Amino acid sequence: MVQKILFATHNKNKAGEVQQMLQHVEVLTLTDINFHEEIIEDGNTFRENAEIKVDAIQKYYAGDIFADDSGLVIPSLQGEPGIFSSRYAGTGQSSDNIEKVLEKLKHKEDREAYFISVICLLYQGKKYFFEGRVYGKILQTPQGEGGFGYDPIFLPENYADSFAILKPEEKNRISHRGKAIKEMKTFIFAQN
Repeated sequence: MVQKILFATHNKNKAGEVQQMLQHVEVLTLTDINFHEEIIEDGNTFRENAEIKVDAIQKYYAGDIFADDSGLVIPSLQGEPGIFSSRYAGTGQSSDNIEKVLEKLKHKEDREAYFISVICLLYQGKKYFFEGRVYGKILQTPQGEGGFGYDPIFLPENYADSFAILKPEEKNRISHRGKAIKEMKTFIFAQN
């Protein structure tokens, strides 16, 4: 039975979401193992970037590791922001990223979008991949104070509230990361 697993992130918001979903496993972060080197995510896909993170960390940590690469994909913007979601506006600020998306969509009727999360899991020395997606659309203006990243402007299908308004448990249940984590969790527990 897996007791602990390293999540290749320094992002406390992401780690908190994942810990809620993996309640019987201790989720460690890069901060917990004192890993502060920059990992250059220069892959062309979410899958490649998730694998790059795992490959970089396995040199420093001997246990089970997983990394996710996730982002917002807007087909009417040719897939932007895509793999550049966290650095879309170039400032590292979520509010600037949101502003850039809203500006680019200002004159577009098609506001369909989806979040995608791809997980690379290094489990007992072998790599496995899991993917989750959630479909919806981009709102005209931010809605809500919760969540992080693009949550205030993402309205999931069949919901009246943005990700930033939904309760964390509900967001985790339907989110891209939640779906990918659930797949990974099912796989891990099937191995034991």
